[in-house]
Amino acid sequence: MKKYFKNIAAFLFMSLFLFSNKKLFSQDLHFSQYFNTPLLVNPANTGFEPDADWRIGGNYRNQWASITSNPYKTFNIWGDMQLFASRFENGWMGLGGSLMRDVAGTGGLTSTKGYASIAYHQLIGYRSLLSGGFSFGFVNKRIDISKLTFDNQWNGKFFDIKIANGETFSTNSVVYADLQAGINYSYFPSENIYLNAGIAMSHINQPKESFFSNSITDTRVAPRFTFFLNGSIKLNDQWILNPNAYYSKMNNVTETVAGLNAHYNISGDGNMQVIGGLYYRLNDALIPMAGYEWNNYSITINYDATTSGLSDFNQSRGAYEISIIKRGISLGTGGKAVKCPVVRF
Repeated sequence: MKKYFKNIAAFLFMSLFLFSNKKLFSQDLHFSQYFNTPLLVNPANTGFEPDADWRIGGNYRNQWASITSNPYKTFNIWGDMQLFASRFENGWMGLGGSLMRDVAGTGGLTSTKGYASIAYHQLIGYRSLLSGGFSFGFVNKRIDISKLTFDNQWNGKFFDIKIANGETFSTNSVVYADLQAGINYSYFPSENIYLNAGIAMSHINQPKESFFSNSITDTRVAPRFTFFLNGSIKLNDQWILNPNAYYSKMNNVTETVAGLNAHYNISGDGNMQVIGGLYYRLNDALIPMAGYEWNNYSITINYDATTSGLSDFNQSRGAYEISIIKRGISLGTGGKAVKCPVVRF
């Protein structure tokens, strides 16, 4: 019986996605550790790593495994680097890319997204930095329709796949181009305080996304607006606090996440740090996180404990994530030509 209700829930959710005949009223794929997916949040973050020349990262999210036998599984791999730091006066460029894949549902609804991004960063005086960037990529969404059942196939006792589904699909796979852009502003009032804010717009070109022909429905992906606010505060040689907040709006759907994480210096030189934090997604989940950083590697894990009405069905078991990042200095560079202030141990 429990499995039956799980399948019904998955079927209803899939139906809402497939048969929408207007703009998609949903959020894009996302991670609770938004601060560890910088290129997805804002392309102006490309190449903005004050303490390194390059970085690569990976993210994995598993969501709703407690209420469906086919939970959302989201993967993300990304990387970026700094360029031309010695050619621009107090500025540099960033170049990066990301690849995301998400699979969910009985029909194996699969989303694959690949983006290339570029940004420019310019110091303004001694205390400010202005960044701007954009990204361009392609998205593929596909589904195995043969694994789905529809209302026309209900024979009064069960879903009979031998009965025609009565739907007018024109394809089971769509591909489209996608464009996003953003700006960031950073302020460094002292060596112990760093503040950063940014805003970005995704799906600027409002691409079409539908498994039906355009004569039946003209379903476009609505623009998505993202805002984030970030800070780093060095309390002493042992503690650095990082409060931050994230807000996203797509059509009439919004997402707000806020909280902080703290880094504790256990080695004395900053090469080994313990990370702990707590975040809250408004009207949805409480998100504790923990991690460890050593020799420019960092790994963080979080768990989304559901606080919304969905907790009655999933016993507050929402999602878990893991993030791994490696930062480095390019060989033979001899250090950066442009020095950007950063809070560090």
